[in-house]
Amino acid sequence: MGMIGDSPGCQPLKREAIILNPMSQPQSTGTGRPQPDPPRGDPPIAPPLVGPEPQAPASRTRPPCPGDASRWTWNDHQGAWPRCRTGPRPAALRAVSRGSGSPVGSRAAPAAMGLELYLDLLSQPCRAVYIFAKKNGVPFELRTVELLKGQHLSDDFAQVNPLKKVPALKDGDFTLTESVAILLYLTRKFKVPDHWYPQELQARARVDEYLAWQHTTLRKNCLRTLWHKIMFPVFLGEPVSPETLAATLAELDATLQILEDNFLQNKAFLVGPHISLADLVAVTELMHPVGAGCQIFESRPKLAAWRQRVEAAVGSLLFQEAHEVILKASDLPPADPSVKQKLMPRVLAMMQ
Repeated sequence: MGMIGDSPGCQPLKREAIILNPMSQPQSTGTGRPQPDPPRGDPPIAPPLVGPEPQAPASRTRPPCPGDASRWTWNDHQGAWPRCRTGPRPAALRAVSRGSGSPVGSRAAPAAMGLELYLDLLSQPCRAVYIFAKKNGVPFELRTVELLKGQHLSDDFAQVNPLKKVPALKDGDFTLTESVAILLYLTRKFKVPDHWYPQELQARARVDEYLAWQHTTLRKNCLRTLWHKIMFPVFLGEPVSPETLAATLAELDATLQILEDNFLQNKAFLVGPHISLADLVAVTELMHPVGAGCQIFESRPKLAAWRQRVEAAVGSLLFQEAHEVILKASDLPPADPSVKQKLMPRVLAMMQ
């Protein structure tokens, strides 16, 4: 769980809409006969768009998109859930072309209606899903749900996930919730390296073991640390007693020791010599207390070296992009009173 439900509260991120390039039509050969249909299998490649980007109406302001502000385009027909293009053009447009087809190389063609991920990157499970999809070239449409504005509680989002939690996935008419289920779905649908979720029985069991353990241990304690140190006093304006904070930090320290002794041990990664879903889920959890100002790696050199290996394995730029919001959590403005009233019951229940 993050802020509310499966993920934590998130710094507001802006919302916009992807404008996908329609499939190109068969071209004339000049002989009066059209070219034959492309062979079955991989979808045809869409040509680069010609001409300027569609411009937003004068009354719209184009908010920044993570990584490249030029990727934003406004579409008044998209309703309540604008989108942000997730890759540079025109390569991303080629990767997210419509149609069916088997995966090509490390990138796989999406389903006909496209893959949508409903995320907010202040949420630790949302960050894990985002990093995994981006690292493995999974084509998706990002639908940002601003948790700290209560958007997950809206009727619009309830049509996506009646539990009103993020992350959520839509693949055509299929909807999936819960971060671990989403990660496993992506490993099975797309052609990703085996080390993420190994085929070997015992290695896979070790990944499953960690994913089952972390829900009520590491995730809970990292989440409480963020809220007791930052979110309650800074965002909600609610004081936290020194005794409560000290107890929270003590529980976090004990959990980190279990992570180091029982799971990491003397291995390069939690399951073996290669990164897996276990490492990705763990490191995104640990960035919560880091975002709250806790120097959890300074006194744990083994854990610090592991974190550096995980960051190198996913790519430093992607790692920093995904954690930019959480690392600025202390700069959050106070919550609007009406939003605070709406969020408080769920936040208090989450802290139990």
